[in-house]
Amino acid sequence: MNRQHTWTIIIGLLLTVGVFAAAATMLRTVNEPAGEPQAAVTTESAGNDGASQSDVPPRPDCPAIGAGGVTLDCLGGETGEGAGEGITVVNVWAWWCGPCRDELPYFDEFAATHPEYTVVGVHADANPGNGAAMLEELGISLPSYQDDDNLFAGTLGLPGVIPLTLVFDGTEQLALYPRTFQSVQELSEAVADAVEDT
Repeated sequence: MNRQHTWTIIIGLLLTVGVFAAAATMLRTVNEPAGEPQAAVTTESAGNDGASQSDVPPRPDCPAIGAGGVTLDCLGGETGEGAGEGITVVNVWAWWCGPCRDELPYFDEFAATHPEYTVVGVHADANPGNGAAMLEELGISLPSYQDDDNLFAGTLGLPGVIPLTLVFDGTEQLALYPRTFQSVQELSEAVADAVEDT
């Protein structure tokens, strides 16, 4: 090989490494929050694992039915008693998820305008303080369960993506929507379709 070919190969390798480094940096920043939610729980205040349910501000109580038959703690509230029946809409979210932040107000409005359904969230993150702080910041009154260790998704064999919306009739899963809803109307139509198909 002559000198020109050697330099061409070296430059090509350097450019390839640079492209991969830039791609890795961009992938790390996808879905990171724009800023820390107010009253975020830190590792120092919460203990070694970064989470403490006792550090969570009071939130609305959760229905007794749980989420799709999976028993979880209520994020900042108490869990009711007794067995629940009927249609339940569950939104799986996390405090650091940008699309979750965008769609949670639609779920809150949907719950207020559709009292015939039980509508709850499942915060899929080990830091309940940050989850509760985000809900407070957004003015969301939707009750949410706290899932520190992926029990909900693991028990039901769900895909590892969020946001994720499920519709249940009691503990029977009627529908799974691994996408972000763009409006209350879009969410209403999806739930109505799931319920009609039963």
